[in-house]
Amino acid sequence: MTDADGDETTTVLAVDDEPDLAELYLAYLDTVYDVRIATDGETALREMDDSVDVVLLDRRMPDMSGHEVLSEIRDEGYDARVAMLTAVEPDVEIVDMPFDDYKTKPVTKEDLLGLVEVLCHRAEFDERSQEFFALASKKAALEAAGNTDTEEYDELLDRIKRVRAEVDDTLDILSAEDAFVEVSTGSI
Repeated sequence: MTDADGDETTTVLAVDDEPDLAELYLAYLDTVYDVRIATDGETALREMDDSVDVVLLDRRMPDMSGHEVLSEIRDEGYDARVAMLTAVEPDVEIVDMPFDDYKTKPVTKEDLLGLVEVLCHRAEFDERSQEFFALASKKAALEAAGNTDTEEYDELLDRIKRVRAEVDDTLDILSAEDAFVEVSTGSI
C-alpha cells in the first residue's frame, strides 16, 4: 500500500484472540502503519498475503495456536517478519519455532512501535543476519524466563556461534571488496 506521497507503507497484521487487545494494537499502530487485525488463526491466515510485512502473533489461542499459524505462514512462503507477542513465558519449545522476535505481554505503545520498527529494519538484512537476530531474540527470551539449564539452550548457543561466524565472515568479505571500489568524485 502506498501513502499520499507515493511512499510504500508497512503493513502489520496483529493477531490476538482477545478483541480488546487486537483493537488496542490497532490504535497503537495505525497512525504509522497500515494495520490489519485478526482474533483467531483462521482469520489471520485469510488476512495474510504478500503485502504483510510484520505479523504480531499471540501464541496461545483457541482452535488454532500461534505456533500453528506461524507454521502455515512459513509453509505458504510468506516473507513477513513475525514476532510472537504473548503472555506465555518462553520455554525451550521456542528454539525451533521460525519467528523473528519474542515479546511477553503486556507491552506499551512505545514497545510495540519499537518492535515493528526493529523488525522492519531487520528485513533489510540478508537471510543469515536475520537468522542471527532471531536466534539472539530466542536466547534473550529464554534467559529472561530463566530457562537456560537445558540441552536446547546449549544447542541454541552453538547455533548462534556458528551463524555469527558466518555473518562475520560475510561482513569481512564485503568490507574487503568495498575497500577496492573506486569512489567517483564530483566537481565542486
